[in-house]
Amino acid sequence: MHFDHAGIATNDLDAAAELYGELLDAPVAHEEELDGLRVAFLDLGDGFFELLEPIQHATVARFLDKHGPGVHHLAVATDDIEGALETAREMEIDLIDEEPRDGAWGHDVAFLHPNDTGGVLIEFVEHQE
Repeated sequence: MHFDHAGIATNDLDAAAELYGELLDAPVAHEEELDGLRVAFLDLGDGFFELLEPIQHATVARFLDKHGPGVHHLAVATDDIEGALETAREMEIDLIDEEPRDGAWGHDVAFLHPNDTGGVLIEFVEHQE
């Protein structure tokens, strides 16, 4: 596994993309709408900042209501998401997603509950070719 991206919750994706794009010299590599979110990936060279702006009141909107803008999750890429989930099960880590689901950029994703991962929402990502 290796680091893939940090998910950043924001109320203003355009302003965040401008800030981080200029500050980190990180161009927007991909944008889409998915699951009630506007999503943009900023290319950091060896990983991404994934900006998440809610367009519906759902999970990320509730996160923003409670915590304000900031780091929402950390994602690691794996070549075997099913195996990664099985390892988490064996370690008795509570899974938010029992099975992989469709994520941004057409990748398979699955989240682990932060109560069992030191307070950090972890996302497994398996890139689809």
